[in-house]
Amino acid sequence: MKKFLLVVSTGLVCFLLSCSSKKEESTSSSGMSDKAKKNLEASHIVSDAFKTGDISKIDSAIAPDFVDHTDKGDKTRDSLKAMVTWMHSKPSDMKMELVREFANDDYVYSHMHMKGTSDGSMGPKGTYDFNEIEVIRFNSEGKAVEHWAYEEVNEMMKMMGAMQAPADNKMDTTKKTDSKM
Repeated sequence: MKKFLLVVSTGLVCFLLSCSSKKEESTSSSGMSDKAKKNLEASHIVSDAFKTGDISKIDSAIAPDFVDHTDKGDKTRDSLKAMVTWMHSKPSDMKMELVREFANDDYVYSHMHMKGTSDGSMGPKGTYDFNEIEVIRFNSEGKAVEHWAYEEVNEMMKMMGAMQAPADNKMDTTKKTDSKM
């Protein structure tokens, strides 16, 4: 339930940012601040590394004290580079599509669509197709210092084969008790 609320609140933040950025664009000739543009450029460097396997520019976009809060435990800049290299050492048909992004002086929010086929080394074997919200926090130099990724719970549960998502897209939150206590 906490993950669901986090995904909903992240979506709300993205919506509110989109509303405020349209207002800023109409009152300012440049639209986005230079710092926000620099943050977007850094975010694109990392996305391009995932698409191509080229990690040579990652140090220019990621701070040395970077922490990735996804998967199992926190990861560093070096473990991020190792993961990109590992992913490209295997044959893969992974596709990453940027659906939409929002940026300000501190964060970049990216809505990504991922699909492909897993060989089973990272999650269950078979095809995957899901949407993800990437949240990256930047320092004053325009380098990423923290990263989070959020997927819709029902989509991930379907992909993992753990359960079939309810048709109404709602989780059953009712408690069931045993009457023989």
